[in-house]
Amino acid sequence: MIESFFLSVAQLGDRAFLRVLAKSLAVTLVLLAAVGAGLAWGARWITTDLFVLGDDAGTLAAIAAVIAAVGLAWLLFRIVAIAVIGLFADEVVEAVEAKHYPAALATARPVPPGRSLAMSGTSALRALAVNAFFLPLYLLLLATGIGTAAVFFVVNGWLLGRDLSDMVAARHLPPAAMPAERSASGGRRFLLGLIGTGLLMIPFVNFIAPLVGAAMATHAFHRRRSKGAGNA
Repeated sequence: MIESFFLSVAQLGDRAFLRVLAKSLAVTLVLLAAVGAGLAWGARWITTDLFVLGDDAGTLAAIAAVIAAVGLAWLLFRIVAIAVIGLFADEVVEAVEAKHYPAALATARPVPPGRSLAMSGTSALRALAVNAFFLPLYLLLLATGIGTAAVFFVVNGWLLGRDLSDMVAARHLPPAAMPAERSASGGRRFLLGLIGTGLLMIPFVNFIAPLVGAAMATHAFHRRRSKGAGNA
């Protein structure tokens, strides 16, 4: 996995990576800005129109909503960024395969837009639902600090490992074969997810973390399959 990480970082300058980085960042920031604008508008509407508290109260509520949106953006960035990168994952995976696994690229099937969109949407909803389920535990452990971070790290590592691995496997396996692939690669997926989650928690590095994660997932997928073929 360490070698996969350095191979992925070394390929960040490829045109395909840079194109995906630009597109994914633009879409992610637009979506997060829309969430912030929606919160600000909603707060102002509630205070000035619903409760008629006056413009000053509405302005203060809007400012508070924007501040809350900034904090929420940090929490949502991982969910939104991974869902968005899923829409463009084929370009990253194809670039890695072209450079390191040309034989696999020859048999790959590009993921149809409909399936890609469905996978991205499911990824986002799954991340929201699972983190919402664990929210009481996060709050319970908040007093310990490290406890909350550890649980959040493990939960999101598991989620992220699945998302990244599915981006690659979808190019080579039909939907019916995906559960078996997940079962066979559980340990690698979890480790991949932990590394990706760690990168997403580092300021500025989190912008390129989805790209590095997708590239690492590509290396992990093909190396596991090549070892399996060698043992067969």
